[in-house]
Formats: sequence, structure tokens, C-alpha cells
Amino acid sequence: MTRREMLTLSRNGFGSLALLGILGSSPIAPLAASSSQVIQDPGVPHFMPKAKSIIFLYMDGGVSQVDSFDPKPRLIKENGEDPYKKFKVDATQFNKIGTLMRSPWEFRQYGESGMWISDLFPHIATCVDDIAMINSMYSEFPEHTNANYYLHTGIGIQGRPSMGAWVTYGLGSENKDLPGYVVINGGLTPPGGLDNFKNGFLPASYQASILRAGDTPLANILPNESQEVQREKLKLMNVIDKSLLNQLGPVDQIESTISNYELAFRMQASVPELADISKESKATRQLYGLDSDDKHLRGYAAQCILARRLVERGVRFIELTCPNCGYDRWDQHFNIKDGHEANAHAVDQPIAGLIKDLKSRGLLEQTLIVFTGEFGRTPFAEERQPRGRDHNPQAFSTWLAGAGINGGTIYGKTDEYGYRVIENRTSIHDLHATMLHLLGIDHIRQTYRFSGRDIRLTDVHGDVIHDILT
Repeated sequence: MTRREMLTLSRNGFGSLALLGILGSSPIAPLAASSSQVIQDPGVPHFMPKAKSIIFLYMDGGVSQVDSFDPKPRLIKENGEDPYKKFKVDATQFNKIGTLMRSPWEFRQYGESGMWISDLFPHIATCVDDIAMINSMYSEFPEHTNANYYLHTGIGIQGRPSMGAWVTYGLGSENKDLPGYVVINGGLTPPGGLDNFKNGFLPASYQASILRAGDTPLANILPNESQEVQREKLKLMNVIDKSLLNQLGPVDQIESTISNYELAFRMQASVPELADISKESKATRQLYGLDSDDKHLRGYAAQCILARRLVERGVRFIELTCPNCGYDRWDQHFNIKDGHEANAHAVDQPIAGLIKDLKSRGLLEQTLIVFTGEFGRTPFAEERQPRGRDHNPQAFSTWLAGAGINGGTIYGKTDEYGYRVIENRTSIHDLHATMLHLLGIDHIRQTYRFSGRDIRLTDVHGDVIHDILT
């Protein structure tokens, strides 16, 4: 053989060793007895982490900050007046700008911190002393698709790795029988589609696995063949794939496929047990609202319980999507009263139940919970009736709870109308930097070489929001 051929074969030998390492706990070997078996060497953080897992509560469509977490008494006083006479009005998505509109809900103070929460969220209000509220978020994009890409990937165009992919790329998973990054499908796919949850230019094994909360969380999760037959088939596929790798050298698509075959086989044993919430206690079911008369509340309660069970099993990043309550997510351009009430009723009790359940089990101190939409809504109504609010990327509210979070904190401030940020302006990059920081990852140091440069989730931006941390 030529020197070039010898070097090529030597290089491929390292790939084969890595493959053998994967196969050491693969379908060729017996299934693990426990679905919570921990990998011996997960990813190493840059420094001591506060959080082991993140639960990302994505409020698709844009919750109105002035109707939920950022009360504005001036809207009550000037309800029905012309916003053009009050401040500079930006063009909006539909540009059907009506009059200033007060919130249909009352705000009250809760907890030792005295945090103001609207009547939309009476259950979350009982958890305010565990929550850090950021009222100074802004987005770069006023339209759902680009704002969703920006929120999930740090850039407003399609094709970049999602934040969950970056987390698992940096830290891996603590459970070899479950994916490190899971999205729980609540019934609505956000604008921008599944690219919000993809791996982008990272290896394909880092993309999200989509699960449903229910008896059958994943298609084909129940095997139609015996384990022995499956092992024999996977042995053959591994032999063929190894032969191809020896010819081509390292190929991400092939290596990720091998890894995903392995994981899929192990998930057939672990996922049915994970998804079986029938053994949850009566007290737990009541806490989350799992037996509610509202089917949407029941569905989101099942999502939140599944999220807790995933955290218990060492999954790194779990994202929950919104249920379909019949009002186009949180995107109420008209009839905001009925739409926001239906959505809030579906998620309020389950989210509060999740916080309290994690806390009672000693898991909240190692789990970060993030609640946010992609942008906020205007303090003025649209012209159409019944009244709603248009998109407002200039200001919205996000809250965090759990690991490393200084509960009862209010960070940032908007103007008297809740229209623009006037104090501690906070970007999506800042949010991402903070999330990674709590996982022990320096957002500046975590990079991936692509297209001739080192790229990171926060691009060239982002600062950790230290004021909300313990």
C-alpha cells in the first residue's frame, strides 16, 4: 500500500475504536437493567455548575407582558386614548393601531418579595419567591418565525444549532438510555417548524428527540420483534456501516446514524417506563391538575410530569411546547381576553405544580426552569374587535426559577406603558449566556469550528445576568 493509504487506514482505526466503545454498551450487549444508569464520563463543564438540567417552558406566540408580569397603572388611567399622542409608535406586524388598552386582569402582590402578578396566573403567583422576573427582555425580530429562530438558536435565520443542541454538545447526557435533548410536543409546532430544535452544523446526534406526553410518546417505541432478532439485525447494520466508514473515513451522517440506532434500541426499554405516569400519587396528580375537567390543562400537566421524570433520569435539556387551546397559541391579535385566559388556565397550575414538586423532591436546586415567549405585545389594542394586541419586540417578560436563581428578584424596567425597556436592557444572548453559565459552561469558550471560524450560541454577544443569580 502507499503511504497515503497507510495513513488513511490508521486514521480510520481510531474511528473503529470509538465505534467499539459505543458498541460496548450497544444492542450486541444485554440491555441495561435500569433506565437510570449513568454514563461514567459525561461532558466536563468549564466550572462548577449550579444546574444539571434545564426545563424550558416555551410560551409560543408571545405572552402580553402588560397583562401578566409587568403592571402598568398608567394604562388604566389613559385607557382608550390615542397612543400617537403619548409616545413614538413603531410600525407593527399588521399596523392596525388602535387606542391604549388597560389590562383586563387585576394585578396583586404575592410572597415575601411582594412581586406583582396578574390574575391570569394565580398558581404561579404562589411561587414568586422562587422566581427571578426579568421585565426588560427585547428581541431583534417582530415576526414569529425569525423571532423563534433567534430565541432558540441565537440568530434569526434558519439552520443554526438550537440551544438544546449546544447544551448536549457541551455536556452530553447522564443517561445512556435516553437522549440528552428532548422536546415534548404539546400539540402545536411553532412558526419556523422543527428547525427550532435541530442540530444545525453540529453532529446530527445532538438534535432534539420529539416526545409526546401520553401512553405512546414516540412512534415505533414498542418493538414488534424479540430483542434477539433486533440484536442480530443491528449487528449486521453495524458491520455494513463499519465497512463503509473504513472506506470513507469519518462521516458524521454515518456515525450519528450508528449512534442513533443504538439509542433507539435502548429507548424501547426505557421510554415506556418513563412515559407511564399512572403510578403517580393522587397528591401529585392533584398538584399538577392531571385530573382536571380541562383537557388542555390535563395535557400540559402530563407534559410537566414527564419533564420532571426526565430530569430525574438525567436528561439535560427539556423543552415544553404549548397546547392547542383553540386561540392560535398566545398570539392574540384580537380577543386577547378569551385567548390569554384559555392559555393561562392550561399552563398555570401545571407549571406551579412542577416548581413545587421539584422543590419537594430536592430537584429544584439542580434544575433551571425558564418561562418565556419570543417577544411581547403592545400596550395599545388593534383596531379590530374584540380587542387584542399586536407584536412588540421592544419589551417582554421572562422568568427563571431553580438552580442558582435568586428568587423574589425583579430585574429590569419598562416605561410607564410597558412599551420599551428603560433599565437593564436584556437580550436573548444574555439569557443564553446565563443559562449556559448555570450549567457550568462559559458561553465564550464553548465554540464549534464551522465555515472557517469558531462559532458559539451567543455569536459575539451576551453577558451573564449576575444580578438574578445567588
